Amino acid sequence: MESRARAMHVVVTAGHVDHGKSALIRALTGMEPDRWAEEQRRGMTIDLGFGWLTLPSGDRLAFVDVPGHERFVTNMLAGAGPVPAVMFVVAADEGWMPQSAEHLAVVAALGIRRGVLAVTKSDLADPGPAISQATAQIAQTALGKLPAIAVSSVTGAGLAELAEALCELCRSLPEPDPGAPVRIWIDRVFSMTGSGTVVTGTLPAGSVHRGDELVITPSMRPVRVRDLQSLGETAQAAEGVARVALNLRGIGRDSLHRGMALVQAGRWTLTDLIDVRLSVPAGSSVPAGSSVPPGSPVPPGSPVPPGSPAGPGQLARSVAVHVGSARVVARVRPLGAGLARLSLADALPLHVGDRILLRDPGSRRTGSFPAVAGAVVLDVAPPSLGRRGAAAAAARMLSGWPDRPGAAELLARHGIMRASTLLAMGVSDHPVPVAGEWLADPGHWRALGHQLGEVLANHAAAEPLAAGMPVDAARAALELPDRKLVLALAKPPFRVTGGALHIGRPAGQDAGPELPEAVRAAVRVLRADLAAAPFLSPDADRLRKLGLDARSIAAAVRAGELMRVSDQVVLAPGADVLASELLARLPQPFTAAEARQALDSTRRTAIPLLEYLDSAGITQRLPDDRRVLVSRPAHAGDPAVSGAAASPVAASLTGGAGTGASRTSITTADLTVSGGHGPSRPAAGVAAGRTDTGTAGSASGP
Repeated sequence: MESRARAMHVVVTAGHVDHGKSALIRALTGMEPDRWAEEQRRGMTIDLGFGWLTLPSGDRLAFVDVPGHERFVTNMLAGAGPVPAVMFVVAADEGWMPQSAEHLAVVAALGIRRGVLAVTKSDLADPGPAISQATAQIAQTALGKLPAIAVSSVTGAGLAELAEALCELCRSLPEPDPGAPVRIWIDRVFSMTGSGTVVTGTLPAGSVHRGDELVITPSMRPVRVRDLQSLGETAQAAEGVARVALNLRGIGRDSLHRGMALVQAGRWTLTDLIDVRLSVPAGSSVPAGSSVPPGSPVPPGSPVPPGSPAGPGQLARSVAVHVGSARVVARVRPLGAGLARLSLADALPLHVGDRILLRDPGSRRTGSFPAVAGAVVLDVAPPSLGRRGAAAAAARMLSGWPDRPGAAELLARHGIMRASTLLAMGVSDHPVPVAGEWLADPGHWRALGHQLGEVLANHAAAEPLAAGMPVDAARAALELPDRKLVLALAKPPFRVTGGALHIGRPAGQDAGPELPEAVRAAVRVLRADLAAAPFLSPDADRLRKLGLDARSIAAAVRAGELMRVSDQVVLAPGADVLASELLARLPQPFTAAEARQALDSTRRTAIPLLEYLDSAGITQRLPDDRRVLVSRPAHAGDPAVSGAAASPVAASLTGGAGTGASRTSITTADLTVSGGHGPSRPAAGVAAGRTDTGTAGSASGP
C-alpha cells in the first residue's frame, strides 16, 4: 500500500558489548536488528541494525542499533552521527563498563543532548546500583540526568515504562525543518531484483520525493529517486527525521558505498579544507589557570581551554574525521586555543555549524577505543594562511564566532561573497546584495570605495591624458571578481563614461585653474571622504595614497578647496561653521571629550579643531580647560547669509560616495554662514590671517 511516509523519530543505541541492546530492540519492535548470519550466530552486532515501532502516542520511532565492540568503532560512529537522541543501555549484572564510557564520549562529542537510560537484564541482578552508577556518569555530560528505566528483554518487565519514556523523549525533540536542504549519508547499499540499486540512510531534515534529482558526493553525479520507502512502506515523499530507502536510477551498485552522501545540488559546499572549533570530550579535566577548578570534569561541547587535553596542539598531526557515515583522514594545523584547520583527504558536503568527530587511531590502548574529540565546523571555505601571522589572525577572528556562524561573521572574514555561495555554506539569511547576487561586508565595502578613489587618483596622475580608467583595469587593481562590483562602487563623485571611470566634479564646484587635474581629482576623493565624516581628518597615509603632498595641499588650501586646521589636520571648507553649530547644542561649558563625541571625531582631529576655534574667537577656553561657545552659530534663516561662503560646506556634505551626511542630522541649509556675525566672520579672518602670515601657502605638511 502506498502512502505519504508518516512522521517519525530516530534514536541511536549506545552501550557496552553484550549489554543487550539488540535484544531490547527485538523486545520493543518484534524485529531482528542483527542482519548478518554471523551477528546472529555470535550474538554480537558487527554492523548497523535497524528496527522500528509505533509508540503509544502514535509516533513512529526507529532505532539505529550500533555495535558495541571496539573492533567495530567505525560502524558505531556511522550509526551515531546523523541522529538527534540516544537510548543508552547498561546491563544490571555488569554495570558501567569501559566501553560504556567510550560510547558516552562519542555521543557527547557528537553533540547529542537528549536520551533515555535503559538498564537491561534486570531479571538477573538488582538494577539499582547500575542505575546510580550510569546516571552519575552520564550526568557529567551535556546529556544531564536522563530518565532511567529498568527492563528485562526476557520477562518483558519495564518495557511499557520504557515505551512511555521514549514517548516523552520524542515529544522533547525539536521539530525538523521540512524545507531544509537534503543530505542523506549512505549507510547501506544493495541491489534488488527488478528494482536495481537501493541505498538507505537517515534523513535528519528536509523532504525527499519520488522523482527528485539528487547529487552523489564526492563525484557530483546526478541521480534520480525512482522509488522511496520509509519503515518498510512505499511512500510518495518523506520528511525528516526519517529512515529512508531510496531506489536510484542512473547509477550502479558498484559506484556507491557507505560514506557517500545524497544531497540537493547547490545547497552544500563540497570541501576538503575546513576550520573547526574543538570541544572537550567526556571526562576531560581542565588544567590550572582556567575558569573551571583544576581536575573538574567539563561538559562536552564546551570550548576548549588553552592547554586542555583536547586542544589542537595535543591532536595528532593526522586524525580520522567522522561525519554521518563518512570517514576520511585529515591533516591537522593548529590555529590557536581550541581552533584548528583540517585538510581532508577526500571532499565532504558540509555546512558551517556541522558537528564532526575526530579520532586518533594511534592513541588506542589495548582494550580501549582510540581517543575521540568533538568539533564544530566554522568555515567550509577558509582563506589561505600564506602570510606571516595569518594563522594567529584567523584564531583571533574565529574565537569570537558562535558555533553556527551567520552571514555577518562569514562576510567579515571573506569580504565579498555570492549569495549562492553563502547558501551552500548553510546560511540562508543574508543582507541586501550590493550588486547582482554579490554580498559585501559593510566595512570592507567602504574600504573598497576608498581604495577605488585612490586607484583613480593615482591613474589620473600617471595618465593625465587618458579618458578615465577602464572598468576592467579598476576591477583588476581592486582584485574584485566581477566588474559589476566596480560599477556598484562608482557612486558620485565617481562616474562611468564610455566604459571608463572618472572622478567627476561636484555641481557648481571648480577647483580653479591653478590646480592640476591630478590634484583636483585627489581633492574630490578627499572631499567625498569628509562628506561622510566631516571631522575625521585624513591621516598622512591616506594623503600619500591619494598622491597629495605638502605642496598640493597648500595649493588646495589657497584655492579654497580645503581648510587647514593645523599642520597635521585638514578638513573641508566650512567645517568650522558646522562644528560651531554642533557645539552650540552642548550644555555650556563643555569638555574636550564632550566636544569630540558631539563631533563624532577623534582626539587627533578634535583637539586641533578646538584650538583653531579658540584662535578664531568662536570658542573660549576656560581656566579649568572647559570651553564655551562665544560666537553665535549661523542659521539658514539669517538675512545676512552668504551663499558663496556656504556652498563649499554644502557641496562637501552632498558630494560623498553614496554616504551623504548620515553621520549627523545637520542639513545643508543649516550650514550657511552669516556675513555679519557668528563663526563665519572670525573663520574668514583667521583664514585670511593664516594666508597673510604664510601658513596657508607654506610647503609644510598638513
